[in-house]
Amino acid sequence: MQHPRERALSSALDLDDFARLARRKLPKAVYGYVANGAEAMVARDNNRAAFGHWRMVTRVLRDVSARSQETTLFGKRYAAPFGIAPMGASAVVAYDADNAMARAAREAGIPYALSANSITPLEEVAKSNPDSWFAAYQSPDPSKIERMLGRVEAAGFDVYMLTVDVPVGSNRVNDKRAGYSMPLRPTPRLTWDGLTHPGWLAGTFARTFLARGVPEISNLEAKGRIGIFSREVAVIAGHDDFGWREAELIRKLWRGKFVIKGLLSAEDARIARDLGADGVVVSNHGGRQLDSAVSPLEVLPEIRREAGDMAVLCDSGFRHGSDVLKALALGADFVLVGRPFLFAAAVAGEAGVQRAIGILSKEIDIDLALLGVDGPGDVGPEVLREAMAPRRGV
Repeated sequence: MQHPRERALSSALDLDDFARLARRKLPKAVYGYVANGAEAMVARDNNRAAFGHWRMVTRVLRDVSARSQETTLFGKRYAAPFGIAPMGASAVVAYDADNAMARAAREAGIPYALSANSITPLEEVAKSNPDSWFAAYQSPDPSKIERMLGRVEAAGFDVYMLTVDVPVGSNRVNDKRAGYSMPLRPTPRLTWDGLTHPGWLAGTFARTFLARGVPEISNLEAKGRIGIFSREVAVIAGHDDFGWREAELIRKLWRGKFVIKGLLSAEDARIARDLGADGVVVSNHGGRQLDSAVSPLEVLPEIRREAGDMAVLCDSGFRHGSDVLKALALGADFVLVGRPFLFAAAVAGEAGVQRAIGILSKEIDIDLALLGVDGPGDVGPEVLREAMAPRRGV
């Protein structure tokens, strides 16, 4: 008889299926923390809708038998043009999620970015996957910057990704409605939510407490950890006094690859380029910050024009291989995918993430063949056409 986890995995045919499966397993508050966006979730939903604005033109009778989706980024060769985006508090969603995603990424030959707002110490994740990237929420204090950079470098990270679109926390009303907050408050509602989802309660929450004690945010400062029940955790990530001057200091001190994540403005991309950044991530934080923010897809071409030699990465809303190829056609060099991989970890741990990576990679392979191209480098703006508005009566 097939194990329930294996049965769940075999039923996952695309990335959206992992959200469906995770919704059954996770408490409403925890599922909502991952799935929700800010306020009315306009930005979150528009991220998906933006892909529908484009259609693709195929070429036929081309020999694509030698096609490959391998991609070079920051001097390294990856097996596919996508990686796993940084996501905070992942270990609340799935047991040991940071390490599970890091190991799955290493096995698949794609990058994994660890969020500073994570429960797993960065040193531990670096052992699981020495090629992991570190996505920082950085204090503007120069001494703290220097100490944090020293800690990240000592752990062996080469890519330092500075998250810049969280000067303050956003209005997460949907999280509150679902019963989720940070710091975590063990209300009767949240307790009942956990008790009625015993798979998560025993397999994630209890296992985490047994293995680590009270979960702590481990990577926001050079030293010290803050428990998820502490009031301090609500204010330590965002810094509304952090500016380009501090970003320039990081560039001067950091000897590895420096990436700035959270840009939607071509002018900001130009500033990042002039500052000496190695790359930028065009992102609206998955629709979790400004609810009226544009979709990254809408501004990709103008940012590409200003980026020069910088690598242009993109995240927010990617679910299918065709989504990845549309972003490449609009000017991205690489794509980061978040929620589906965390849901996959919630469903089946590392094996779930491996299957999700395989599904997306397979879709890209099929779509490259159907487009009539040999690889990501052959996907340019010529393959895109704006979608026509549907006509009545047709």
